[in-house]
Amino acid sequence: MTTFTDAQSDAVAGAIRNRRTIHNFEPAPAPPEEEVLAAIDLARWAPNHHLTEPWRFYLIGPETARKISRLNADMYGQSRGEQAEAAKYARWLGIPGWAIVTCLRSDDEIRQREDYAACCCALHNVQLYLWTRGIGVKWTTGAVTRTDRFFEIAGIDPEREMLVGLAWYGFAAEVPCVQRKPVRDILHRRP
Repeated sequence: MTTFTDAQSDAVAGAIRNRRTIHNFEPAPAPPEEEVLAAIDLARWAPNHHLTEPWRFYLIGPETARKISRLNADMYGQSRGEQAEAAKYARWLGIPGWAIVTCLRSDDEIRQREDYAACCCALHNVQLYLWTRGIGVKWTTGAVTRTDRFFEIAGIDPEREMLVGLAWYGFAAEVPCVQRKPVRDILHRRP
């Protein structure tokens, strides 16, 4: 077992404690792809039962991002009107980097739950690493990601893979300030 120095442990704790979901990105280009690939490399080290490695990562280019943005804007506009639709479309077009994370499907219900949990851990590894590199991420599972058309646009077979999340990434325009409940409010002891 590897033993970490106090400074290394503090760095890990700091990354966990300080990471935030980024909702607004700088309008600059996406971060360097090598940073994203390094994050995906680290994602592979997430715990997964029986080493199934069920995660799949898709880096989304501008054409696919534009089609997903259009689909989302159309859906949004149906309930909110044309002006809201146009604003949503413009906002999504301004997102610098896009990735989709999926989980291979299993016929075994227990394995499927374990694999999905592993994929969530993998995506969190991505978020933590990118955060340490100054890159923020928003992990979303909004309504657009639950449509057949989303999977069609992304070229993903929904019979073979389930969505874990659509991850946007880029340099943060602002970092939200959040609070968490104290440990005493979430910890329960049993005899």
